[in-house]
Amino acid sequence: MITFDRTDLRMLAVLQAEGRITNAELAERVSLSPSACLRRMQRLEAEGVLVGYSAQVDPQSVGLGLQAFVRVQLTKHESEFIERFVEQVNGWDEVVACYALTGDMDYLMHVFVADLEHFSRFLLDRLLNAAGVADVNSSFVLRTVKRSPALPLSHLAG
Repeated sequence: MITFDRTDLRMLAVLQAEGRITNAELAERVSLSPSACLRRMQRLEAEGVLVGYSAQVDPQSVGLGLQAFVRVQLTKHESEFIERFVEQVNGWDEVVACYALTGDMDYLMHVFVADLEHFSRFLLDRLLNAAGVADVNSSFVLRTVKRSPALPLSHLAG
């Protein structure tokens, strides 16, 4: 694991909260010169700690009013079935995240769709017809209590 000093951790915390901050503003916030700040940023990027920058889009504002968490169980667990399923999932725009799990279900997908009709088409036309799918269980999001793209970093401050 990479070793982080306090300045690295402050930089990561600021960047997670304000990804569009300029290097000059970031340098001021973490008490570095702009050139030293830029060198640290480049090191964090080169070491794979910072893996990208993106904007967060409000789902409602782009017509995606329904979220679901969908648990999927496969019929078989041989690599060819898994690879085929993963390839299909990666082609579905509605799926914003998919995790392989332990327990009674094999995968958990986070799905964004416009409405129940859109979800129904996704489920019936895509997911249930996907190779190797044995069972599907869906839960709809009623309200988002907490959603943060920022990772917890307090365990690194040791």
